[in-house]
Amino acid sequence: MRRLLILMLFVAACGEPAVDAVPGPTLPPEGADTCGARPYAYLIGQPATALERVLIMRSIRILRPNDIVTMDFAAERINFMIGTNEEIASIRCG
Repeated sequence: MRRLLILMLFVAACGEPAVDAVPGPTLPPEGADTCGARPYAYLIGQPATALERVLIMRSIRILRPNDIVTMDFAAERINFMIGTNEEIASIRCG
């Protein structure tokens, strides 16, 4: 019984973190804002559908939990990270 409990605790600790708890800053630091994400900071915490009402004249990518993502880095591209609750969790360049 004790071994089973230890095994269950170990497996629970190895689980993936929720996207809502996105590690790191929610916006790129001022000096590293190569994509011009700062003007869109007000979108953080809003529903993902808020992006439909905003005109963004640059390259963007919308990423949801478990999306397959290419590893190419484009410094001028804005990445909108959508959490499991369908709200914008963070904005990053790349």
